[in-house]
Amino acid sequence: MKRQCGYRICALAAAVLLAGCQSSGGGQSAAAAGETTEVKMETAAETESKAEESETEKTVSDQEAADEVAALIDAIYVQERTEDTDEQCAAAKAAWDALTDTQKELVGGEEADPDYFGRDTGDASLDDPRNQDNIGENELLVVSFGTSFNESRVTDIKGIEDALAEAYPDWSVRRAFTAQIIINHIQARDGEFIDNMDQALERAVNNGVKNLLIQPTHLMRGAEYDELMEAVENYYGRFETVRVAEPLLGQVGSDATVINADKKAVAEAVTAEAVAEAGYESLDVAAKDGTAFVFMGHGTSHTAKISYSQMQTQMEKLGYANVFIGTVEGEPEETACEAVIEAVAEAGYTNVILRPLMVVAGDHANNDMAGEDDDSWLSMFEASGNFESIETQVAGLGRIAAIQELYVAHTAAALDAEPVAVLEAASVLLPADGEYLAAFDTDSSMFHVNEANEGKGRLTVKDGVMTIHISLVSKNIVNLFAGTAEDAQKDGAKLLEPTLDEVTYSDGITEEVYGFDVPVPALDMEFDLALLGEKGKWYDHKVSVSDPQPAE
Repeated sequence: MKRQCGYRICALAAAVLLAGCQSSGGGQSAAAAGETTEVKMETAAETESKAEESETEKTVSDQEAADEVAALIDAIYVQERTEDTDEQCAAAKAAWDALTDTQKELVGGEEADPDYFGRDTGDASLDDPRNQDNIGENELLVVSFGTSFNESRVTDIKGIEDALAEAYPDWSVRRAFTAQIIINHIQARDGEFIDNMDQALERAVNNGVKNLLIQPTHLMRGAEYDELMEAVENYYGRFETVRVAEPLLGQVGSDATVINADKKAVAEAVTAEAVAEAGYESLDVAAKDGTAFVFMGHGTSHTAKISYSQMQTQMEKLGYANVFIGTVEGEPEETACEAVIEAVAEAGYTNVILRPLMVVAGDHANNDMAGEDDDSWLSMFEASGNFESIETQVAGLGRIAAIQELYVAHTAAALDAEPVAVLEAASVLLPADGEYLAAFDTDSSMFHVNEANEGKGRLTVKDGVMTIHISLVSKNIVNLFAGTAEDAQKDGAKLLEPTLDEVTYSDGITEEVYGFDVPVPALDMEFDLALLGEKGKWYDHKVSVSDPQPAE
């Protein structure tokens, strides 16, 4: 703009000079000279205006191009795969590649930002999606939530898969992710195709797999684990045997005091790794130096969130006074960042080392824990003013050799367990022998547990067999049958006979109703349960039993 103004001043000076010369010697009038000057000034103004308009149009054009890419990213930032997903992923990447560097910086949508395609997370070519066919009869399907951070996927998830492949050479190790959002991200950005659960199970069926063994890499039996089990349920009868091994922390337990060998092994492994990486000879030496270790998990509203409190209990049982458990989501409440900061400060530690309590060091570890934004744990610990130093270790559990060995042990336990024969269905590891209160869900509002029992029955586990006793709402259902209504009417069908139960409602009124002892083939999976009404007609129903909690 300064150079343009200089050109205009020179042009104006030349016009005035010419006008003066013409007035004195050429017969040109001063008015004419003035008219000429006025025309040239208007032309310069028009030129400047057009330049400004062009710049504005270019800015609008850049933003429009960036917005188009943002819309394409938002379209694949979804948890459901469709028949259009592959085409949408390709279109989003092609549109991104067509942007200029300036336009890429302008990308912003509901979920989209420049980091979706632009962030360097490592070399994807080092990964193995493990989606090959020619599986054979025995498949070991390793199921993870997933991560779009390539380096972490290789070291954490692939690290576990490689350890299992080495331990079980007679089984074909394959991969599935439960997060379609992550699958789409990797596919669009890196051209790497990873199966979701349905794709992996369908691949197994098409390859003639007879024995399917599933090893979840999930931390606990939370929401992602539940989704895994729902997917398996849809493949009843498609395999001769199906077994599902335990996730990393094993059984959930009823309260914060319940710990187990799995939690102890994880606590020891992650603490030892963190202490060594920090350069200390031992945890005690770190404590004397005023250093505390904070392990940050994801957190969940699922009932399995008690696992984080149990991990804190485990640290205390091990004598790890300078180890604290937190969660991104702040569930349970005592694991919220503010609560952890207060606990560490009150304990008198002046140095803090943050490390993820996550199988994979992905987005949460890099951004929520170690990021530069004000709401990251690193930033909030620094902003508190309570500590002299705060360091981060961005490393997932999956790369730790002891953790990999624990997954191998879980797989071995699942292989040793007998699969459930009923319905040729999938089996899960049973709870320990004992009495539990468990949820009993049905597909009908007319058939359910009595409201006095809040939708729960009493589950008995003994010698690998599960039975749940349920009290119904009346005496109108006279028999049950573990199977279909058609099979219940065949000769020799063994009907479930009622018991006479007394229930007490919240207002103190008691009533006699029928109850039944129902065999349970597996937890967290639907099975057939037919009922016979007073009029002698059989009805088909689907029921499931879940969330067993030790009975008092």
